Amino acid sequence: MSEREFRSLENLEGSASTARVLNLVQVARDHRLTEEWLERPMFQTAELNSCLLIKHRLRRNEYDVFRAPKQVATKIVIPIDRRDLKSGGRYVFVDQINYERTMTEVFGVTPDHPDFKILSMIDRLPSLDPFLLREQLGRAGLLPAACYFAISEADLENMLNFVKSEISPLVQLSMGGHTAGPRSVERMALKILSNKPGNDSDTLGETLKLSPDQYQEGVFCWKGFLYYKWIMSRVMGDIAAVSKKVATIKPVGPMDTISREYISRSRRVLRTQVVRTCVDVRNTLQIYDVAYEGLTQNGNPTAFRDFLLEAPALFGRLGEQLGAIQHIVSFSNYRFGPKAAAPGSEELMDILMDFEASLRGRDDHYAF
Repeated sequence: MSEREFRSLENLEGSASTARVLNLVQVARDHRLTEEWLERPMFQTAELNSCLLIKHRLRRNEYDVFRAPKQVATKIVIPIDRRDLKSGGRYVFVDQINYERTMTEVFGVTPDHPDFKILSMIDRLPSLDPFLLREQLGRAGLLPAACYFAISEADLENMLNFVKSEISPLVQLSMGGHTAGPRSVERMALKILSNKPGNDSDTLGETLKLSPDQYQEGVFCWKGFLYYKWIMSRVMGDIAAVSKKVATIKPVGPMDTISREYISRSRRVLRTQVVRTCVDVRNTLQIYDVAYEGLTQNGNPTAFRDFLLEAPALFGRLGEQLGAIQHIVSFSNYRFGPKAAAPGSEELMDILMDFEASLRGRDDHYAF
């Protein structure tokens, strides 16, 4: 593994986004005495099951760590002291040069080990959002405990006002048509967003006609759609500006005819792909909106309940598409920002190629 990384890891707990960091240190801290954590771990290797997994935007001096060019890598961080993340940690990138040897020597994990395969699967995902992660692991026959699939505290806080606005009609419906006060709306929003498992058929369960054994799954799926709608509302505010940056950024230094033609073609392809992906995401989210309106306007909780329980099949496509869009927005703001040096033609081609690959063929994996 690398030498110790001196940067404090503490900030990741309070400010990291759900899509970027999977904090298994905190999961272990909060759930290590629970039956589900003990019996259904994400990783069989104890150190991996209490590490930090980070979708890391590579710095220029890190490109040579990999055999093939890439912009984002999955970083496995083992804290020096899990009780004090200020002490930093040691890390290895998934699929870096000598990755297999490092995993064998440090963790005793060989390429045929289940943990190695899970890490490879996670590395192929564009983000670590819990709804995409659970769906992809489930497709491989893997069902880790529910405690591994929580939204980060930072995202929960930022989502709250959006969720309150979304669920206000439902709160009013559950109150028999009476005006729903702010406290009632916030109470239900917090209940939906809570990372604590709920298994009681309370007011929310009764409103949605969820049996006790359906409650946790139904609310998890509902939270998934609210999360994706919130993410979409955020990236749509940035995508136009980012598309303009990608279309107008001028590389520095010499550029041959082949490079110039590739960059021009790639910009056109990306513009088409981004628009198509955003439209497809909106169309998928519209399926949720129609089902939700059936509940709030037509008073049909059964159809909405059935939709929620069947919804995970949509999470794979939504998660990958939104993860790709988030990656393009985030990396463009970082690399093409006002203080960033202009890229050379070779670097710009690598970036555009990475953006195309992140969007290309997402729909091919999912058929409904």
